[in-house]
Amino acid sequence: MTTVLTQGGNAPLNADRVTVEVTAPKALDVSGLLLTEAGKVRSDDDFVFFNAPHGPGVTHRPGGGGTPDAITVDTGSVPEGIDKIVVTASLDEAGATFAGTEPTATVRDAGSGEVLVTFTPPRLSSETALVVVEVYRRGGVWKVRAVGQGYANGLAGIATDFGVNVEDPGPAAAAAPPPMPAAPPLQAPPVHDVQKPAAPPQPAAAPAAPVAPSAPSMTKVTLDKGRVSLTKGGSVSLEKGGKPFLSAVRMGLGWEPAGRGRNVDLDASCIAFDAQRKKIETAWFMKLSIFNGAIAHSGDNLTGAGTGDDESITVHLDGLPPEVCGLVFVVNSFSGQKFTDVKNAYCRLLDAGSGQELVRFDLTHAESRTGVAMCKLVRQFSGEWVMTALEEYVDAKTARGMVDPAARML
Repeated sequence: MTTVLTQGGNAPLNADRVTVEVTAPKALDVSGLLLTEAGKVRSDDDFVFFNAPHGPGVTHRPGGGGTPDAITVDTGSVPEGIDKIVVTASLDEAGATFAGTEPTATVRDAGSGEVLVTFTPPRLSSETALVVVEVYRRGGVWKVRAVGQGYANGLAGIATDFGVNVEDPGPAAAAAPPPMPAAPPLQAPPVHDVQKPAAPPQPAAAPAAPVAPSAPSMTKVTLDKGRVSLTKGGSVSLEKGGKPFLSAVRMGLGWEPAGRGRNVDLDASCIAFDAQRKKIETAWFMKLSIFNGAIAHSGDNLTGAGTGDDESITVHLDGLPPEVCGLVFVVNSFSGQKFTDVKNAYCRLLDAGSGQELVRFDLTHAESRTGVAMCKLVRQFSGEWVMTALEEYVDAKTARGMVDPAARML
């Protein structure tokens, strides 16, 4: 009997050898990473993909002739120090995203071909790579868990998170990959991106260094060097020295009336979503505290007058329920004026304890609409939180009208 999993669900495996196939309307590359209890690979040899198809107990099967890319796990041959095998999928076409694409994982008995488990992740958007499922052991029993976590920075974003040194491809990837455009940032700051080596090989004019030509965009932006200024689409990880930097942050939002007639009453809100992009709660002027105070709104400012932040929302990240995976901070014109009647609108992230400004994002243009999604905080598969500047305008006078558009921005 086939088990159909939803995101986060798990099921025991009734076979010692299983094959995980991932299919989609677009061509995919499927990979496997062998992880220790610490959630990291032991070395780059634990990254099994098209260029390195064999690992201890794990093999890559290339697609072709109607057969999809797949990872086969022989649980009896997996080393004792390995707790799980993460199966990933990335899009073969450069610059393509999972928007409008529903990949499906099918876990089969590798011997008989019997389908044991299937899983289709929730709707995706600008992701270019995906942690699909993980095969793991608990108390000597092997199981499979549905993950469905998207990455905006390609297969290498996943590989880097799990400890693979993408900068040094080693002998198995001696041919330098061609340059590629930077992936659109969504859920994580830009890091390394990986592609199949092209055929024919890169022309001789390509740099001989082992680092890909797009190296300037490969740095993960964190708070290590202090305050960060973002532009639309930019992202920053809320970590410092490789560890989460803060447990409580405050999002400050400010604006000034442009001087045309009556006051502009803008309202800041925070909409919380689960992993399926479904709204859980909203902190706004009608409900100032949610999740037992883990998210608290400062109260309504009716005019935008005064100095400093007009409204602020404090988030205790450690106090959020585990089902909260994304927060979108929005501002709406309750009084009905368009954002072309507002000037100097900004949002900034502060240390809730010291008040130190960490990240700032200034709106650089305005549209003739009544709502704007300023930024989002998204919990990554690794546990870190990443802030991304959005600056996406919507026709909505309250947070209620922002829920569906905000969900599509996650």
